Parts: sequence; C-alpha cells; structure tokens
Amino acid sequence: MKYVYFVLGILILTFGISLTIQSDLGTSPFDALLVGLSINVGLTVGSWEIIIAFILICCNSLLKRQRPEVLGLLTAFITGVGIDMWLFLLHNLITPELWFNKVVCFGIGLVVIGFGTAMYLHTNFAPIPVDRLTLIIQELTKTNIFFSRTFIYLVFLIMALIFNGPIGVGTLLTVCLGGLILNYFMPVTKKILDRKLTHSRTSSNYDKEKSHSI
Repeated sequence: MKYVYFVLGILILTFGISLTIQSDLGTSPFDALLVGLSINVGLTVGSWEIIIAFILICCNSLLKRQRPEVLGLLTAFITGVGIDMWLFLLHNLITPELWFNKVVCFGIGLVVIGFGTAMYLHTNFAPIPVDRLTLIIQELTKTNIFFSRTFIYLVFLIMALIFNGPIGVGTLLTVCLGGLILNYFMPVTKKILDRKLTHSRTSSNYDKEKSHSI
C-alpha cells in the first residue's frame, strides 16, 4: 500500500511543479535550473530531472560514504515523466495572463509541492536525490528541514542564474517559504499515512486470519 502513496505523492509533487512553471512567476531554483537547461541546451525538463538526479546520487553517496542509492533513479524517472506529462496536459489548459491568476496558480503549486514531497518522503522509499540531499544536510548540520532546504535552494539559485532559468518573484518566495511549507506538512502527512498504513496492515492481517480459519 505504501507504494501507492509513494507514486501518488510523486504525481502530486510534479503537478505542483508544473503549476509553478505555468504561472510564469518563476519556479523553485532547482526547477528553474531544469527549465534553463531545457531551453538553452535541449531535451525536456523531465529529462534533465533524471540527468541531474544521477549526478546528485553520486554526490549523496560521497557525503554519506556509502553505496549510491540506485533506486533514486527510479524515483527521478517517475518524477521526470510526471513533470513532462503535467506540462503537456496543462500547456493549453492553464495559461494565466492576469497577475492575480498567476499568483493564485503559483501559490497553489507551492503548497501542492510541499504536500506531495512530504507524502512520498514518509513512504521511506527511494527519495528523489535532491530531497535525499536535503535530509543528509539536515543530519550533518543537525538542524531542521527548513534550514537544509533553504541552503540547497540558494545553491541551485546560483546555478539557475548561470543557465538563465525562469527566475522571478516566485523563486524568491520558494526559497523563503518552500522549506517552511515542507516542514509544516511533514508531521501532518506522517500522521495521515501512519493511520492509513496501520489500517491497511490491520485489514490485511484480518483477511489472512479469516482465510486461514476457513
């Protein structure tokens, strides 16, 4: 059951990313880097998600001094496909032109990203390499998600500027609020998923006992 929530969390996360891209107010520094690479170098945004993920897996391996988490590539692949899918579907459906509509689109996207990220992280199955890096920095610096997420955002912001990614007011808001939103949703989604997964395991055990008694 947790794998269902894992995929669902990724789909929610990528939907939020696509909303921020469509808002045209600027995306998170990491997504701005992906879009910048897509525009200036080629390939799709989702393809660059997978390529950067491979690089980050190697970096994470060095920081933790352990074998590379190859499963992270699977997560990155699903994320990359999800981003390209949502961008394709939303391309003609959501193209806000008024400033207010852009702000609403971006705001919803930012909240959805935080919720989706927290949901799939709590399944504890192969985090996206950039999110694994967030957890590693949190562990190494002995701080919280807000600090580590903000630090990573600042690093990718510099890289996104180099590749002329879509930097805007939305990028600044993501740097300031992204970690805070994720930090808020982590305990919320943990409570929800723990209850759901516990109920699922209880129901499964009951069915097995019932089948065995028959």
